[in-house]
Amino acid sequence: MAFHPFTTLCLSGFCAWIASIAILSAGQPSDAVPEINAGPLWDRSPLTLQSGYRDEMLGPLFGRQQSETQEQFEFHPLFSSIRDPEAGTSGFDLLYPLVTRRRVGEEYRIQLLQLVSFSGGANQAGQQTRRAAFFPVYFQQWSEDPARNSFALAPFYGHIQNRFNRDDVRFVLLPLYVSTRKRGVVTDNYLFPFFHRRHGPGLEGWQLWPLAGHERQDPITTTNGFEEAELRPGHERRFVLWPLYLDQTTGIGTDASSESRALLPLFFRQHSAERDFRSWAWPFFNYTDDRARHYREWSMPWPVFHVARGEGKHGVRLWPLFQHFERTNRHSDFLLWPLYHHQRQTAETLDRQRTRILFYLYSDLTETDTRTQTSRQRTDLWPLFTARRDREGRQRFQLFAPLEPIFPQTPGIERNYSPLWSVWRSESNPLTGQSRRSLLWNLYRQSDSPACRQWSFLFGAFQFERDEAGRRGRILFIPVGARPAAPAPPAPIPSPNPLLAD
Repeated sequence: MAFHPFTTLCLSGFCAWIASIAILSAGQPSDAVPEINAGPLWDRSPLTLQSGYRDEMLGPLFGRQQSETQEQFEFHPLFSSIRDPEAGTSGFDLLYPLVTRRRVGEEYRIQLLQLVSFSGGANQAGQQTRRAAFFPVYFQQWSEDPARNSFALAPFYGHIQNRFNRDDVRFVLLPLYVSTRKRGVVTDNYLFPFFHRRHGPGLEGWQLWPLAGHERQDPITTTNGFEEAELRPGHERRFVLWPLYLDQTTGIGTDASSESRALLPLFFRQHSAERDFRSWAWPFFNYTDDRARHYREWSMPWPVFHVARGEGKHGVRLWPLFQHFERTNRHSDFLLWPLYHHQRQTAETLDRQRTRILFYLYSDLTETDTRTQTSRQRTDLWPLFTARRDREGRQRFQLFAPLEPIFPQTPGIERNYSPLWSVWRSESNPLTGQSRRSLLWNLYRQSDSPACRQWSFLFGAFQFERDEAGRRGRILFIPVGARPAAPAPPAPIPSPNPLLAD
């Protein structure tokens, strides 16, 4: 196949360009990360916040990162993969969060929007188990232990184990019959949720919802996971025309028993040895006497006006104008809610403060270790920027962050989407003295270290470097303007007469 002469010239120039970049990078020491500036096609630079390097190709589209023990590949925003051979973990994202896969050791999970999922691994006895689910229709589990096998096809028939916060779930012609088990308590539902019967160790109960229901649990002694005996408190509950009349007693057999009575919405009353609560026209007019925490509080009406007095809680709220509350280890203030909101929580070793303006518009979070007086901080201004600093003083700043302030602890978003819109990035590491800045996906780049300072313009077309050996430059990857460092001035000869010395 013949090529047009201009096409042949472009391909030859491109190959020569890449070859020249490879030759220039090959001349560096083998233990150093070879920096590459091949325009927006390929850029390689060392990491700032940890050891390793990162490749970026075709601007923000492709990324590859090699850190201490972790390998990462990204095709934004379609696909990303991450692998840590030492930790035995791996994962990939496809149009995150549409499809994700995570593996930790022998445990793995693949899911499609949490509706279709496949998972598996070994239990504590070393038996392999696999699961598949097409929520909410199909669930199946295969195990080397036949007793752990289960299958469910809603609404016809099902047996499900360790799902929906239950140890065991069985159903036939849902909702005609559903039986669940949790910690030895069995609930048999007929025409769920209208009628059920519940039984277990020391427990009997029934309900015909919403007409009436009654349940009683006697105090019993059970064995916990550490093979230790512990007391399970009893309770008694009943209702008539739910939720109009409710009657409940908890903590039976202990010193912390509590009684609750309600005829909603007329009144609600709760009494225990440590606390009394009264509500009229529930939930608007409330009174609390907390003798354990030493405070009293009134709501008239809730949530507009609220006042508390005592050692354990003190403050006032006139919603939405202002609020100021102080508790034993927590403070909370707002002004023209949700315009300004400030919270502070203190513990034995932690002091946590957060200031927010209009929910996610602005957020500033600081956590301080009171033992070492080191702190980490995160500041977000949606959708303009996000910035964070860890306890070692390492900092990172990103200009434009439409999702990061709303999902601050989501590595999948930072890995799959952040490189697309982070037009300005800066990082600094005081532990190594390194820093890095990048504008428009390395259109301009600056890297600083204790031994060297580098600048790059127009995707590496113009490069400048300064270190102890002098100054150097490259224009279109051709070395120009090398200048050695000025020699250091000779040291002064000390005078034998100390009176003449400077």
